[in-house]
Amino acid sequence: MLVAFVMGFSGGLPLLLTIGVLQAWMKEKGVDLTWIGMITLVQIPYTWKFLWAPFLDRFIPPFLGRRRGWLILSQIALMASIVGLGYSDPVKNTGLMVAAALLVAFFSATQDIVIDAYRREDLPDEELGLGSSMYVYGYRLGMLLASGGGLIMADFMSFSRVYFIMAVCLLPGIITTLLTPEPKVVAGAPRTMKEAVVNPMVDYFNRSGAVWILAFILLYKIGDTMASAITTPFYLEIGFSKTEIGTVVKLFGTAATMTGALLGGLTLLKLGINRGLWIFGILQALSTAGFAILARIGYNITMLSGVIAFENLSSGMGTAAFVAFMASITNKKFTATQYALLTSLMGLPRALASSVTGLAAKNIGWEGFFIGCTLIAIPGMLLLPKFAPWNSRTAGEAQVI
Repeated sequence: MLVAFVMGFSGGLPLLLTIGVLQAWMKEKGVDLTWIGMITLVQIPYTWKFLWAPFLDRFIPPFLGRRRGWLILSQIALMASIVGLGYSDPVKNTGLMVAAALLVAFFSATQDIVIDAYRREDLPDEELGLGSSMYVYGYRLGMLLASGGGLIMADFMSFSRVYFIMAVCLLPGIITTLLTPEPKVVAGAPRTMKEAVVNPMVDYFNRSGAVWILAFILLYKIGDTMASAITTPFYLEIGFSKTEIGTVVKLFGTAATMTGALLGGLTLLKLGINRGLWIFGILQALSTAGFAILARIGYNITMLSGVIAFENLSSGMGTAAFVAFMASITNKKFTATQYALLTSLMGLPRALASSVTGLAAKNIGWEGFFIGCTLIAIPGMLLLPKFAPWNSRTAGEAQVI
């Protein structure tokens, strides 16, 4: 569980360095809101990581084993790319900034592939629910340090120095990789590239309802993801300082998310994943509407705190159920490839749909934008009866619980 927590921290830290923190840097430099929204396209490696995941299943580095070997390589490369991003400039070195941000996303996505595979192979099925909650804890803590801590530090030092400090903060993950044992997988590893590429897909799509599950994963958190993709410029525009955003939105918000992850894990033990996905999905949609209310009210610390508490609490519960569900339906022989496929679809809205958020907010206003994000969550919820009916339990649930 400790390893799941620390690896979650290493996975969460780089994510917002190419979204929220970079957007704040661009806003400070006077970059147009449309381009600030489009910078989320550098997240594309997260959505295509299933393309190189089979290599991580098939080949074994000459040191530390299949999972830890790839993990240490991706972590070292990730540290270097974060430092490189800090040496760029949104205006003077735009090309370097985009290239460095893409490298951060690529090596971060690679690290995520191995972390997800390690957690699935290291934990027995009955511990996946708790392990997923611990992973979410660490992930959110990493996001808190990068976004909340990063924005607060940016009020007192340059963004270049902030990015260097963030790179150094990946050292606990590297130390954990060196100390933790390599998981033993009874199912074995693919022996050829054909087996690594084709067999995982055949294994997955032979299951009943496979296509509906992929559609659900794509749509379940799309409204919540689109809303959160451009909240930093939203807070700045209605009058909140970077310190207020870092303190209230990031520090307080992350505490609410971690609480939600714990409540979500405990609730799943009682209700099961099916009902958890229903309840948490509805709460996620309602919480997004809170941003529309904040847009109408304007600058108000109390209202901001309430909206953030509700949104992050529901998001934490939804993420715990979502991650546990995806882990439970993977085959341990092809863990990296199958899990990468699922999480790639999960990240697709963040990279593509979120790229037009700046343009949408600019043309229809913040209130209309957040109302749209609330309504767009409905299609994902309508898919639940296909494979997660309220009154029955799936095979995935039985494995997790």
